[in-house]
Amino acid sequence: MKLDEYAALDGMSIAELVRKGEISAAEAAGAAIEAIDAVNPQLNAVIESYPDRINQEPADGPLKGVPFLLKDLVAHEAGQTNELGSRLAKGMVAPNDTELTARFRRSGLNILGRTTTPEFGFNPAVEALLYGDTRNPWDLERSPGGSSGGSSAMVAARAVPIAHANDGGGSIRIPAACSGLVGMKPTRARNSLGPDVAEAIGGFAIEHVVTRTVRDSAAVLDATQGALAGDPYIIAPPSHPYLDDVTAKPKQYKIAMTSEAWSGDPVDGECAAAVHETARLLEDLGHVVIEDSPEVDYEPFIQATAKIWAAGETAWILAVAAATGRTPGPDTLETSILASYEAGMAMSAVEYLGALNDVNTACRAVGPFFDDYDMLLTPTCATPAWKLGVMDANKPGWDLMSWTKYIFGYCPFTPLFNATGHPGVSLPLAMSKDGLPIGMQFVGQWGREDMLFQLSGQLEEARPWIDRKPGVCIGT
Repeated sequence: MKLDEYAALDGMSIAELVRKGEISAAEAAGAAIEAIDAVNPQLNAVIESYPDRINQEPADGPLKGVPFLLKDLVAHEAGQTNELGSRLAKGMVAPNDTELTARFRRSGLNILGRTTTPEFGFNPAVEALLYGDTRNPWDLERSPGGSSGGSSAMVAARAVPIAHANDGGGSIRIPAACSGLVGMKPTRARNSLGPDVAEAIGGFAIEHVVTRTVRDSAAVLDATQGALAGDPYIIAPPSHPYLDDVTAKPKQYKIAMTSEAWSGDPVDGECAAAVHETARLLEDLGHVVIEDSPEVDYEPFIQATAKIWAAGETAWILAVAAATGRTPGPDTLETSILASYEAGMAMSAVEYLGALNDVNTACRAVGPFFDDYDMLLTPTCATPAWKLGVMDANKPGWDLMSWTKYIFGYCPFTPLFNATGHPGVSLPLAMSKDGLPIGMQFVGQWGREDMLFQLSGQLEEARPWIDRKPGVCIGT
């Protein structure tokens, strides 16, 4: 299989060719390993690849033979190194599969390596001291976003069609926007975090993937969604496959739109203009678009978000320290993560519960908004992809609040919906004058990924992005 032929295929196309016997899973895996080796020296996005798996027969699932990469955070494989982007976890080996990893494997995805992540995922860029900088294939001086930036860089460069990602404050949607991909954050509890944890970061975090096409995202969610016995809560399953929604004609949706951040942070003019251009496209497609936005008291919300992140990070750090025998400190943790750890260690249970109450206040403000609207349209990020070094997590002087406000100043539209649990998707609907992707975020009603997939499929057809290619890319 020639590399340019491989790079032109999305995951569903590869699965179809394997199913028909026109290519073998080994051919697809071999092409993927060759592609990874070709682009990774420039991107530094894959920590470790598994060429020994080229001839491994994948499970006979709907995505059989599709090359896949696993982010080095949260989901993990038994017996494989799992370092979480941190010197504290260097060399740590996972004792078990997570359920999500097992479902990826049962779907037929062929896990061929692990991708970079910032330390413990608390950064919208991937510049961990453990790995070094991960670079954006659209511009090697810029970040592919984070925390799923390693996965996003590899999918954007067409080394693999699909890669694992997760999202506790925007970490699927942000790198999708920076890298020109589809990034769906499902509804809270749609994918299980078991068996290791019940929920992560106070319920903020959810698992899924980044893809180049809408249908690949839908197909993976069809294969992975659903509770695991013992999960703390269960949401209603979809009534039909999400894959069917991608080609279904949507009804007329009532969509709110805003380009103004609840934080008051400035929004780049091109990102704001792209929202208004997307609104015009939606109207041309028959939808009703109204300029409106939930009213959110942002300061107590972001204060609470920082505390909940700190508590979650601290519990994680303590678990890793116990597993590795290392001590959390400046030799094992970057400045911002060490500050989060110290804040978490100093936090009382009452203070943590107060943070949960403040998040509840924000949720109660946002929830009724979606009684009036099917969706909300915003920019995904306040700017196109930022330069490497802008998100320096090891810069001296960071404390928990200064770091949290700084990073979400660049991404002020995403964290609210981790708190509320609503599904959201970033779509690569615009480009900047400098040739950088600009993502548009659509947030849907609780549990209605089906509506987001319907609209995403319609927009993908109306404003195709699949033929756009970055400078570092297989097949260019």
